[in-house]
Amino acid sequence: MHHDLLIIGAGPAGLSLARALRASGMRIALIEQAPREALAHPAFDGREIALTQRSAQHLRQLGIWPLLGNEHIAPLRDALVLDGGAGSRQPSMTISHTLSPKPELGFLVANNRIRQAAFEATMLPTDTSGTPPDLHCNSPVTHIHTDAQGATITLANGTTLTANLVIAADSRHSTTRRAMGIPADLHDYGRTMLVCNMTHEQPHRETAWEWFDHGQTLALLPMNPCPVSGQPRSSVVLTLPHQALLPLMELTETEFNTAITRRFAHQLGAMQLSSTRHAYPLVGVWAQRFVAERFAVVGDAAVGMHPVTAHGFNLGLRSVETLAHLLTTARQKGQSIAAPELLRRYQTRHRFTSRGLYLATHALATLYTREEAPARWLRRAMLGAGERFTPFKRAVAASLTGLH
Repeated sequence: MHHDLLIIGAGPAGLSLARALRASGMRIALIEQAPREALAHPAFDGREIALTQRSAQHLRQLGIWPLLGNEHIAPLRDALVLDGGAGSRQPSMTISHTLSPKPELGFLVANNRIRQAAFEATMLPTDTSGTPPDLHCNSPVTHIHTDAQGATITLANGTTLTANLVIAADSRHSTTRRAMGIPADLHDYGRTMLVCNMTHEQPHRETAWEWFDHGQTLALLPMNPCPVSGQPRSSVVLTLPHQALLPLMELTETEFNTAITRRFAHQLGAMQLSSTRHAYPLVGVWAQRFVAERFAVVGDAAVGMHPVTAHGFNLGLRSVETLAHLLTTARQKGQSIAAPELLRRYQTRHRFTSRGLYLATHALATLYTREEAPARWLRRAMLGAGERFTPFKRAVAASLTGLH
């Protein structure tokens, strides 16, 4: 079966790209190894995604935003960066929404809600936005080949598909990228991230925290109040060496509540678990090339970010936006969507967008996981200078909103 475009991976990036191209007139197929039910009703995975204003606008244009549900969209007005133990949390730096043209820096939405809304928007029956893509679920790709004549992939169930162009959107550990011979630089930060939702006694004031404490990193992402108790609720992120984090996953709920309340130095009062707990190893990925013959990578398959700057998903949407524009323009002009020059333009533009941010995030993550005295001194000095220098904070606010 022949298509104009095959998209491997029906996560948020792959779905968003398919949605963006629905009105292009191209015949598109989505290939996903998970079953359809997992796409239509994705399970909660603990992750809350910080969306920039630019990403929110893009999701509105794609028709995904209204499907999220207002009750699942939490405003993120301000950000607070802290360094050091509870008794000496100075200096700190506050990034206020007043430094940006919007009433909030961004929004918090659960990852599974984004996935579900993207699936619904992409697979809607034929309407003015075009025809939904063909969907091949529950069967991973076992073989891929591209040459000057076209691209061919084979699925585990024996199905063979051909196309003019193949896009990989199958995670930072993309097997498709590897099969196409594209190497990637991987950095294992030696840390694991525990994520869950918790209620707490004190209000979060719609402020995100990033607290670089001694021996641990704590983050707090403000959510809407708990629909059951009405208490303030946040997504809690704790980063520790893997062997130190594992015991926390095995604590009873009561023991876990006590442990996290203590780690947050009781600043939010008593904290209560309100979701399941999930753990993820922290690995950064940079694909050395974003394109090959009749092939390109988007989302985490291109750049997998450390979450410390909360730009991973937003950067993935930028790759989708860039590539969709180039493909749509080529289609409108009757040009090949797999032309080498088009793919080179995509690579150049997304590298320009992502390289500096990736390197800066990597440097920041490395600095704030080191416990040597010089590293502690440097980060305290940086926070102190940043708090006093308003133009710097204004630039950070622009980065957080995505409006720079």
